[in-house]
Amino acid sequence: MWRVAQGLLFVLVVSSAAFVLTRLAPGDDVDAIGANRAVVAAERHRLGLDRPLAVQYGDWLWRAAHFDLGTSLKYRRPVATLVGSRAINTVILGGLALAIATVLGVGIGTLTGARRGGAAASFTIAASSIVLLSFPPLVTSYALLLAAAVTGWLPVGGFPIGAGSSVTLLLGAPQYLVLPVMALVVPLAASLERLQSAAVRDALTQPSIRAARARGLGPRRVLWKHAFRLSLAPLLSIYGVITAAVLSGSFAVEVVMAWPGLGALMYEALTARDLYLVAGCALAVSTLLAVSVLIGDLALRIADPRREARA
Repeated sequence: MWRVAQGLLFVLVVSSAAFVLTRLAPGDDVDAIGANRAVVAAERHRLGLDRPLAVQYGDWLWRAAHFDLGTSLKYRRPVATLVGSRAINTVILGGLALAIATVLGVGIGTLTGARRGGAAASFTIAASSIVLLSFPPLVTSYALLLAAAVTGWLPVGGFPIGAGSSVTLLLGAPQYLVLPVMALVVPLAASLERLQSAAVRDALTQPSIRAARARGLGPRRVLWKHAFRLSLAPLLSIYGVITAAVLSGSFAVEVVMAWPGLGALMYEALTARDLYLVAGCALAVSTLLAVSVLIGDLALRIADPRREARA
């Protein structure tokens, strides 16, 4: 329950800060209508933007508690509708990247940690992981876009969101996901490989592993049945944070690669000073981050219930 309370507090602080800071910033989307001052003032009054900050914030907080995030000033549509559709795209992108990076990073890290494949192969993989770790998703995005533009193998013009929903196009045109997913997978898989490799090396030194070897168990069974399970605890202890980092990193990828997710929507909202849309995006993003951390904690407790007793 304490973790849930922390998550709710985190969501409240982040969304409130986004609302207040956007409200204090000069200008908003109403100023761009290009009419005279009287028309602009009338529109601001109609939207309630001329009220004191405390009144606006209190009203927004009350409506947000009842799942009403207001109306976007830029799109003239309910913020909840916009945020909901874009959140699905972000979850698809981040979830797919996380799944692929986990399989690659944990699998390769287990082998390198056990020195499978020889010292030369382990050194090469470790060196490659360190190099790839130095490339954040933003840099990786530009590098992949350049490679795709030169080769022409993959589309670089962005996701055709007008042609249908993201889920429909994901099934019918998955090529649009390749570049943004790869931009997230490359540094994440490298990071997971380093973490898992170190965890496996440490697990292989544990007394239970030595006892398993003494009982005559083969190296493969010792590694995958015993050492692998022990090595998961350190990874799961920060997996929620890793998931949150993937979602955060996906925002830069979305903007660069024109993927219509929360990151791209937040960027559009900030450039337009769209008060309610910025706050709604911040609310959705912080909720995703809080849920990610909670899921990571739950997975750790399932994998190692003794941590709860020790805590």
